[in-house]
Amino acid sequence: MNKFLLGICFFWVLLLAGSAEAQRPIPTNGRQVQNPNQRVNQRTVQEGENQEEENGRRTLLDDSTKMVFGPTTALFYFEKDIKRNSLTLYPQDTSLTNFHNYDPVAKSGWKYQDLGNIGSAATPVFYQVPELIGTTSGFHAYDIYYTDPSNNRYFDTKSPFTEMSAFFGGGNRNMLDIKFARNVNPRWNIGFDFHTMRVRKTLNPTARDDNMVDQTTYSIHTNYRSEDGKYWFLGNFSRMRHVVNEIGGIIPPEVDSTSVYFTYEDAKVWLRTSQARDLRQDYHFYHEYKVKDGLQIYHIFDRRKQDLVFDAPLTNSDSLYYPSTRLNEQDTTRNFNDFAEWRNEFGFKGTFGGFYYNAFTRLRNGRMRSPFFNSPNTFNELYIGGELIGKISEKWSVSADGEYLIPGAFRLHGVFKSPYLDLEYTKALYKPTSLQQVYAGNHYAWNNDFSNTGVDQVKGTLKVDLEKVKIRPSLTISRINNYVFFNEQRVPEQAGGEAFILMPGIQSSIQIGEKFKWDTEVIITSVTGEASDAFRIPEVFGNTRFYFDSPAFDENIFIQFGVDVRYKSSYFANAYFTAHQQFHLQNSFEVFAYPVADIFLNFRINRTRVLLKYNHLNAGLMNREGYFVTPDYTGYKSFIDLGITWYLFD
Repeated sequence: MNKFLLGICFFWVLLLAGSAEAQRPIPTNGRQVQNPNQRVNQRTVQEGENQEEENGRRTLLDDSTKMVFGPTTALFYFEKDIKRNSLTLYPQDTSLTNFHNYDPVAKSGWKYQDLGNIGSAATPVFYQVPELIGTTSGFHAYDIYYTDPSNNRYFDTKSPFTEMSAFFGGGNRNMLDIKFARNVNPRWNIGFDFHTMRVRKTLNPTARDDNMVDQTTYSIHTNYRSEDGKYWFLGNFSRMRHVVNEIGGIIPPEVDSTSVYFTYEDAKVWLRTSQARDLRQDYHFYHEYKVKDGLQIYHIFDRRKQDLVFDAPLTNSDSLYYPSTRLNEQDTTRNFNDFAEWRNEFGFKGTFGGFYYNAFTRLRNGRMRSPFFNSPNTFNELYIGGELIGKISEKWSVSADGEYLIPGAFRLHGVFKSPYLDLEYTKALYKPTSLQQVYAGNHYAWNNDFSNTGVDQVKGTLKVDLEKVKIRPSLTISRINNYVFFNEQRVPEQAGGEAFILMPGIQSSIQIGEKFKWDTEVIITSVTGEASDAFRIPEVFGNTRFYFDSPAFDENIFIQFGVDVRYKSSYFANAYFTAHQQFHLQNSFEVFAYPVADIFLNFRINRTRVLLKYNHLNAGLMNREGYFVTPDYTGYKSFIDLGITWYLFD
């Protein structure tokens, strides 16, 4: 049914693509930044729309009277900028920097710990303050592979725009992305995004198509503004079906003497027939109306649903992985969790005395449901909050925002930005997740009454820009109390004391000569306090890249060629338990320090970008046979990856 629906929508979009005179968007030359204290300049819009047209079609001509469409005529923007009265139109990205790090974990700068494969469960390496202070599902292992609807891109195009990206990873680790957008008329744009993963197991696959991950994600989006510019609507529907055939990790040699680490395809793994499924569906829209100059009212609606299923037969060898406890069924583990929520935010915003202001109230209603619950775990949350932004210039600004969840939870956040120093402060008291409070599965069940978690966090970054050197020394200090984590017994626990996290770091970019660059990031982490053992963070984390960067063949081709190296010091990284999809503490397996080097070649011909990457260049050259990313999960062996991205503008 979902495939049929997608097909109908795609056909509808193609029909609309026949309307040639529709391609007249907000006029702009590349990226356009509006002052946050102003609305979109309607006079500019009208002047752009009244430019010379021919037979009802707006023309963009170069010196040879040839129609020219490109990255600066297919622009996109974000909801947050519309909400903050600061419309920023971005051209399509044709840069090569970091293009070879295509998959989400690599793109994050390797700041996620996964299970050694694209699409596997992942958790942040460093502590992150939750963006939402209210109740969440607690099932976040696949969040990195899903784009929150509020962060979707909305388009404004002068011609039909299509982006196609294909990634062919060694070992049949494949991804495909397709994006399409076009203007139906000068004020209305529609489009869709499609993404799929088909990722073969890197450990003990039994066939060419023995996939660890099968994912299909799509979204349909639209944006519309009224002729007088007073009303603006942004909306999208998103859906992700993420299926993981779990392997449970490599059986330790001390459990099975015939099991050996770093044999990859020949590794002995715990699971063959266990499967996790994460299905997400989101309806999201934002709309606003201009009451008068300096005052708009707005409404945001969200309907979100997350269905989680875990299946594992207990009549075969898979049963050896799971605890002997059977709370519901003896022959099969079937864990079901269904989380749903409704959000409605109403507010007013505008400008006054050189400041952008916003005040809102938000109502969240939701529930977590399971057939093993006596009754659904429901919640009703009421928030009040606001935001204030003062922008002195393009480089100097100060902002403050906050919200209060009635009763007992809150978030205060402030940011100062200047050409020399950035400062950020967050103070929050946030609720435990629904999973941490109530859970009923086949092997574990609990009913907790945890207190809210408190956090104070300060971040500071110095900006030192010299002729060929850019340096960003930084310091992050966090104080966390009542932190909730999963302990060695794989059940949630609340720390009784406080933890203090001190994180000095530095980023640098150095131009060497005319054609070489050296980029580096290093973060040192120290965790102290009574609750320090609840946080497993490597003491040293680093990435560095040295590469050649230059045009070639009379600037018809742009090339980057170099080596990436990443490193984490030894630490007792959290382990992963598949049945409730959570990372948890362990003290028996040390993920040892190991530098991983990748060699890459990125090049661009016109608007087409291509990547070639050789993973784990230093395999077989170290004292260790390989490396681990999570206890009992090895990182990549040597693979060659190929990727390509190209744009169509008509």
